[in-house]
Amino acid sequence: MSINADLFTEDLYMAVNGDWQETAEIPDDKASTGGFNDLRDGIEELLMGVIQGMEAGELAIPNDELDEMLTYYRQAIDFDERNTLAGEPLKPYLQQIESLNDYAALEELFPAWVLRGFPLPFTFGVSADMKNTAVHTLYLGVPSTILPDVTYYEAGNESAEALLAIYQQMSVEILEAIGYDYTQAQSYVEQALAFDRLLVPHLKSQEELADYVASYNPRSMAEIESYHSRMSFKKIIQALLGQEISEAIVSEPAYFEALERILTPEHFSQLKAWMLVKLANSQASMMSEDLRQLAGQYSLALSGNPSIQNQTKHAYYLTTSYFDMVIGDYYGKTYFGPEARQDVREMVEVMINVYKERLKRNDWLSQATINQAIVKLDALDILVGYPDDYPDVYRAIDIQPDKSLYENTLAMRILFAEDALGKYGEPVDRKKWGMSPDTVNAYFNPAHNHICFPAAILQAPFYSLEQSRSENYGGIGAVIAHEISHAFDNNGAKFDEYGNLNNWWTDEDFEAFETKADAMVKQWDGIEYAGGKVNGTLTVSENIADGGGLTAALEATKRETDGDLRAFFINWARIWRNKARPEYMQLLLTVDVHAPAPLRASVQPRNLDEFHEVFGTQVGDGMYLAPEDRVIIW
Repeated sequence: MSINADLFTEDLYMAVNGDWQETAEIPDDKASTGGFNDLRDGIEELLMGVIQGMEAGELAIPNDELDEMLTYYRQAIDFDERNTLAGEPLKPYLQQIESLNDYAALEELFPAWVLRGFPLPFTFGVSADMKNTAVHTLYLGVPSTILPDVTYYEAGNESAEALLAIYQQMSVEILEAIGYDYTQAQSYVEQALAFDRLLVPHLKSQEELADYVASYNPRSMAEIESYHSRMSFKKIIQALLGQEISEAIVSEPAYFEALERILTPEHFSQLKAWMLVKLANSQASMMSEDLRQLAGQYSLALSGNPSIQNQTKHAYYLTTSYFDMVIGDYYGKTYFGPEARQDVREMVEVMINVYKERLKRNDWLSQATINQAIVKLDALDILVGYPDDYPDVYRAIDIQPDKSLYENTLAMRILFAEDALGKYGEPVDRKKWGMSPDTVNAYFNPAHNHICFPAAILQAPFYSLEQSRSENYGGIGAVIAHEISHAFDNNGAKFDEYGNLNNWWTDEDFEAFETKADAMVKQWDGIEYAGGKVNGTLTVSENIADGGGLTAALEATKRETDGDLRAFFINWARIWRNKARPEYMQLLLTVDVHAPAPLRASVQPRNLDEFHEVFGTQVGDGMYLAPEDRVIIW
């Protein structure tokens, strides 16, 4: 696609991507295309071919775990068998709900349903203790609402009314397809919607959840036990962990403090209906083709997609969701070479050094805080490409051909849940990968103080040995520095070099940081996009990381003997190429902590003096930003 140089001073994104934007077509089963999505489509096509090649005997199956994966895939793609069974595999669990008479009976059922990942009015999970990340602890979580965010329930939200109508119709039709008569199905769905409304006043919005440090609320077991008089948290936890504990972390105290008023005898029938409807909706895609099609209707309304995935893609994604690290290991070791792995690692090390030097020259932090920030960078672990091995739990998977797809799915869920819960009180593996190597993404884990770049993102336009170093810095270089920047965003800055929630800043320095973060919020807040507006508070951590990433990658480019700043900025704009459906764009404006991709391409460069020098912007140009309004934090 050609570049329109006349637009560089007006809209960097459109200058680079305008021709593509005009002609790009979004696949019917996807909400967007371009950039990250193009790479995901390529991985999808490649690995679907791998699975089909192994299935046909054209490719070798190098280990037992891939063999188990193929056994499961055969069941997932066998729609003759799935259509014969229809909704029968789900009925025993729906009947369990219907047989519940009181909260004491629900308490007995709770542990088994936690292990199966079924809908419940509160959840349990084991993860690193934020204040002592060397060990695992227990976290209590909250249920999700039917609509994407609690803000959707505010009066006058027309899209919410339309979405709930679609959800209601879909839910009734699913229950009818499973065997309920219309009257009973309608009653269950109406009660489920009523219970959903009971939850809303006590749950946080996505904007509030973006401050994830606020989810760390240690509570004694005595206080947790007092949350509900008819169910014993102590007994449920003991059944799950096999031991008594003295405290746990409560993610949203306001919800749990309201639990006694939500889970009343008068609301018990509504709770049952909510569990039944949510279970039927969430599991229907693993039943017959008719149920799978019905179960996709609500997500289609949210995304604007014309259709759900075809059967082959569905089977692929279902299979790889459980064998993610197994197929990821195959992808990383087969398609990502050691030369590229080493080259990217060197780029990460360059970025870390750039950050250190920028910190040493920092003019708004005290020396004590600068020194501690460098200590944190020195302790940062780097994960590139793929891990040497995957966790042993994958070797315990045993797919039984004589059992149904759903039975085998539940067996894997139980296996993974027991493995996770079994880590309570155990040491944390700080180098455990949180993404599979075939994932087109990257991340910073504040609790482990590590950054991870899976093999799948390490391809053009983000990275290629065929691209210039300047282009690579504008792509993967900026992504690398973005992830490093998360160590110093409004959340990551609160964790020390060990990953512990620990204030290592002076009061004056953190106040100065918050002032700069507020400036980033204000720069983004209210930018109009796709009929809505960007929420500067929701997106601030990612915007800080984008700004820090672009600035550090720019400096690395300038150090190259043949550094090409024009090529750097062009590739930065190219990686954010994105075309999305209107419904999906509206959804993301509400729930996504990332700003819209086209804005990420154009807004951040306006903060950099070098951009204005390279492209010669003038007052009045769309890309011009007065020097006093430019926001640079890292």
